[in-house]
Amino acid sequence: MPNKKIYLDYAATTPVDKEVLGEMLPYFSEKFGNAMSIHSFGQEALQAVDSARGKIADFFGCAPTEIVFTSGATESNNLTVKGVLKSYYSKAENRGKKPHIITSEFEHHCILDSCKAVEKDGLADVSYIKPGKDGVVKVSEIAKAIRPNTVLISIMYVNNEIGTVQPIGKIAKLVKKTNKNKMENEFKTVFHTDATQAVNYFDCDVERLGVDLLSMSAHKVYGPKGIGMLYVRKGTAIRKIQDGGDQEYKMRAGTHNVTGIVGFGKAIEILKKNMPDNTKKIQDLRDYLIGKVLGEIPNARLNGSKIRRSPNNANFSFRDIEGEGLLLSLDMEGIACSTGSACSSGALSPSHVLLSIGLKAEQAHGSLRMTLGKYTTKNEIDLAVKKLKIVAERLRKISGSVLADYYSKK
Repeated sequence: MPNKKIYLDYAATTPVDKEVLGEMLPYFSEKFGNAMSIHSFGQEALQAVDSARGKIADFFGCAPTEIVFTSGATESNNLTVKGVLKSYYSKAENRGKKPHIITSEFEHHCILDSCKAVEKDGLADVSYIKPGKDGVVKVSEIAKAIRPNTVLISIMYVNNEIGTVQPIGKIAKLVKKTNKNKMENEFKTVFHTDATQAVNYFDCDVERLGVDLLSMSAHKVYGPKGIGMLYVRKGTAIRKIQDGGDQEYKMRAGTHNVTGIVGFGKAIEILKKNMPDNTKKIQDLRDYLIGKVLGEIPNARLNGSKIRRSPNNANFSFRDIEGEGLLLSLDMEGIACSTGSACSSGALSPSHVLLSIGLKAEQAHGSLRMTLGKYTTKNEIDLAVKKLKIVAERLRKISGSVLADYYSKK
């Protein structure tokens, strides 16, 4: 294994910022109280939780009481789908009337699998909107899918694999218009966005976005793993799905992860201060990377819109190359990338995201996601592309030899 390792998989996770770690350390040992305890140890922990909650609420432009801490975006997204349905069925007049959910074909698996689970259990009908070839969902397609019994629309802000940015504000206006046309006692449509990949680079003020629910994970913003949140607009129809204590305004039972929450708050504080500079630097590097790959490696294509795209994301497909082989070969050269979502890395099937935007299975199998972060340098990109060219050429020669041998025996 080479001495120099280059990490280009920031969409999967980010390293914990040193300032974040420093803020967290005392809460592993010295300040170990349970935030629900009424004695001084507990009150010290509760103050830390409240302080972090305030920082996060300030970033999202909401009240601290609208921030519900979870273990991460997967839990937040499960709470969204199942919690909204639980609220719907809690009303006597809705029992026996199956509700409807709208989402997209290329959501993260935690949304898709939650939707499939409630479909299987007969709790809801679900419409899956197909994105355009540029990886952007059309508002008009969502408008056509809305029914009188649509209780939830969930569209991710930035796609985790191809980095395309969805028109969340426009969808929010559509939902608001839809709800205005409903009777006073009808169940209002709830609008949710998974902003996990958006928080680092895009405006996530919930008032400007117009969302009712927003989820994310701290480990995508240089915070710790195992902590995340769901923003819940006051008055939104959602019920808890996890029973136990009365933590998180009775929305999420379980002992507070004080250490994680403290780190989460610090990570958001740092992000807010440095976002403009980091975004510009990373976007310039991303454009440089895209230019080099498309210009120097034959038969490479960029997946998704280059314009409506996260500043840190570059997702490529390479003809006549198998993605897993490419990924493993690059790893042996010290280059860490991905073939898609880290949560799907154990799957052998082609990316559902790439299939949804019209790629054929063999094209999707030849994909590579390269995502940058605040520690990425131009020298790292130069070296990564140099290694990628060598690996791609070698794999294509192997692929050509295998095919030639196969057809010679036909």
